[in-house]
Amino acid sequence: MTSLPSPTKEGGKPSEPGNPNSSDGLQAGLKNRHLSMIAIGGVIGAGLFVGSASGIAAAGPAILLSYALVGAMVVLVMRMLGEMAAARPSSGSFSAYADRALGHWAGFSIGWLYWFFWVVVLAVEATAGAQILEGWIPAVPQWAWALIVMLVLTGTNLVSVSSFGEFEFWFAGIKVVAITGFVVVGLLAVFGLLPGSDNPGAGFGHLTDAGGFFPKGPGAILTGVLMVVFSFMGSEIVTLAAGESSNPQRAVAKATNSVIWRIAVFYLGSIFVVLTLLPWNDKSITKDGSYVAALNSIGIPHAGQVMNVIVLTAVLSCLNSGLYTASRMAFSLGRRGDAPASFARVTARGVPQAAILSSVAFGFVAVFFNYQWPDTVFAFLLNSSGAVALFVWLVICFTQLRMRGIILRETPEKLVVRMWLFPYLTWATIAMISFVLVYMLTDDAAREQVLLSLLVAALVVGIALVRDVRKRRLGGEDTADETAPAESPAVKS
Repeated sequence: MTSLPSPTKEGGKPSEPGNPNSSDGLQAGLKNRHLSMIAIGGVIGAGLFVGSASGIAAAGPAILLSYALVGAMVVLVMRMLGEMAAARPSSGSFSAYADRALGHWAGFSIGWLYWFFWVVVLAVEATAGAQILEGWIPAVPQWAWALIVMLVLTGTNLVSVSSFGEFEFWFAGIKVVAITGFVVVGLLAVFGLLPGSDNPGAGFGHLTDAGGFFPKGPGAILTGVLMVVFSFMGSEIVTLAAGESSNPQRAVAKATNSVIWRIAVFYLGSIFVVLTLLPWNDKSITKDGSYVAALNSIGIPHAGQVMNVIVLTAVLSCLNSGLYTASRMAFSLGRRGDAPASFARVTARGVPQAAILSSVAFGFVAVFFNYQWPDTVFAFLLNSSGAVALFVWLVICFTQLRMRGIILRETPEKLVVRMWLFPYLTWATIAMISFVLVYMLTDDAAREQVLLSLLVAALVVGIALVRDVRKRRLGGEDTADETAPAESPAVKS
């Protein structure tokens, strides 16, 4: 392959050996504590706090099995992604790996779909945060709160990657402390060991005393899967962020190895506490939300406001991470010639300014659509990005099947994280994800999401294939291969 110089910073100066920059011009500004908290907090989305009540109502205590199935799927996908990211750290993560392993069309398509997913998430989270803030200070209209939240977090991302990391460290830290405290206090109340608790402490009784463990039948487990699968999106962010750390290989390996206990404690642990504190069909779960209802049953004062603070933190964390993730994917697409060249330029602080501003601009437009045409234009954006998470996981699986051979052939010493029982578990995960997608087509609520997401995906893939054909006819141009091992900090091979 032809050696290509790394992208230049503004002013035309390339990254030089010895500078604290990663080989693509981004600053290695994320510390170990930042990455550790991003990895831990990345699996705790606002969907866990807000959406779990619907899942409990749909499946009863069996929702635990729904969370366990999706959690197992995420663990396997993260193991595959960790294998590739530890060997070839890249700001484009799975998009860059798909580009190398499956073809340029695949990297282009999944990169833009993932960017689209996160910029829509920006609007969703900004609106959710604005609703909470307006409830506290009604004098400021909701649209103004959404604007303020977006501007503040855009500013933190523009300053430096360490600024993003610091904000995310504290946002994620609050979520982790809150969930951990909830699990500990809740378990004490479950077994009657919490002084002053208003909960009768029924032990495991509530798991079966309201119609059994499967009150809606075993089939409700799959319905629950559809309701909880999207609350796990975000686990992969650490593999993008690792490229801006001093030791990406170590960071990815650590995050990948810890994903099992993170999902077990934060998802399964907290939902288990809710289901043992209250019967699954208790009306307060759907009325107040699962976590607020559980806290009220113990007698925690002002439980609703406490949860609002935690949910707001989760929303801001998701918004902060979403803007970072969208901008880094846009940066990677720019480096590979799949987005405007300006997206690949970084400031003197190592920040891809154009990629950040372009991503947040689309987010602002989506927020406007949400307030102006919530049931038409924004509903289309929301539904057409709804199944992208599953598409991403599917592409990661197929990419890993090919990338294992490439890594073994080119840099076998960097295969420090290995997928278990390769390739059997990889194929099993592909089958699981495909089954979920097919099952979504049979569900009235999920069918539109899958069909519209497939429509948008087909459009993006079509654009990618047309671009590839045009490039071949014109002779084509080589673009930087982000997955290739660097010969030096200034040169990619």
